[in-house]
Amino acid sequence: MSNKPLALSRFVAFRYVSAGKRSHLVSFMSAISIFGLALGLAILVIVLSVMNGFDKEMRQSVLGIVPHITLGSEENLNEAQWQEIRATVAKNPAVVSISPVVQAIGVAAAKGSHKGVVINGIDAAIEAESSAINSFMSAGDLGALIDNRWGIVLGQTLANRLGVELGGNVDLFSTSVSINPITPLATFKGFNVVGIYRVGAQELDSNLVMINLSAARALFKLRTPYNAVHIRTVDVLQAEMVRQELMTDLPEALRSESWVATLGAIYENIQFSRGIISFMLWLLIGVAAFNLVVSLIMIVRDKRGDIAILRTLGASPKTISKIFMWQGCFIGLTGIAFGVVLGVLGSLTISQFAAFIEATFSIQILNAEVYPIDFLPSELNLLDVAYVASGVLVLSLLATIYPASRAAAIQPADALRHE
Repeated sequence: MSNKPLALSRFVAFRYVSAGKRSHLVSFMSAISIFGLALGLAILVIVLSVMNGFDKEMRQSVLGIVPHITLGSEENLNEAQWQEIRATVAKNPAVVSISPVVQAIGVAAAKGSHKGVVINGIDAAIEAESSAINSFMSAGDLGALIDNRWGIVLGQTLANRLGVELGGNVDLFSTSVSINPITPLATFKGFNVVGIYRVGAQELDSNLVMINLSAARALFKLRTPYNAVHIRTVDVLQAEMVRQELMTDLPEALRSESWVATLGAIYENIQFSRGIISFMLWLLIGVAAFNLVVSLIMIVRDKRGDIAILRTLGASPKTISKIFMWQGCFIGLTGIAFGVVLGVLGSLTISQFAAFIEATFSIQILNAEVYPIDFLPSELNLLDVAYVASGVLVLSLLATIYPASRAAAIQPADALRHE
């Protein structure tokens, strides 16, 4: 017997939601409520997916190539001193890899064009294992530096500016100057392009070149085996903390820097934007939930006669209340279903849609000079979908409380008198 009022409440609520032509007001108000909830949920899921995409690209792409921590020295440290430093760093359990590097500023020139660049002289075998650079090679391979001492790997943007392709030649100029009795001469050397990469980050694609470690020593006339080491950590977000820990055991003469110093502000802005935008979209969903309250109140007013008849036939106020709570629940679930479908489809296609808009209208949605990447990424997280859907369902249920209590308070005699 106890299940009969519940079954009756569900049945009547479902009939109200699917009233169709028999009640234009109920159908219209239900459709408006469903549309508002679905739209808000879908937009929130898509925005969260885009923010997840930015986070993933920052971690796996940009921070997969940029060293998490750099230790360098202006002094001419010998091999034994560097080995001692590397041994100290390796003791930290948060350190994944340590790569020797000659790091310097220079100028790349070819075909009458030139550009100031950051030159990294690397051990190609170690770099290929510790860095994600090979995943972004559009031509050639980082491993070619092993066999070609005078090979160079550069970004696609820089290659386009210099007008070179795979197999072309680029001159690298050192900042050191050779002094001879007649005139000072710039130190430079010709390099063969053995690899071109494209990450999508302006900072990398246009400013970073990689050459063989021994070639860098020769170009910059170094007496030390290398002048810096690149360190990668287990958790990129803990890099700054690891750097501080390392410096307590390392010589003060070493200079240190983590990725946070150069890219940390961008990453923090992404996280901050995620929070602000999510809050604003939750407000949008809150407005949709308020619209559901108004819709249910209007439906209650439209159904005063039906409520009076049900009360006359013996329905309790609790049963009447449950009818409209079930109706709000059905509306919320329908809006959630449509919203989840639209949100998932939008998240899976937003990157291609953005690329289509850029190609069709010749515009650039993301400028690589401002953002860390030049395309719109998306990474769908099912936990985000479940979290948003659960939140919308809770708001929908809360929105039914007041209209349901109003319906339960209607007295049959008063309602029939006004009919």
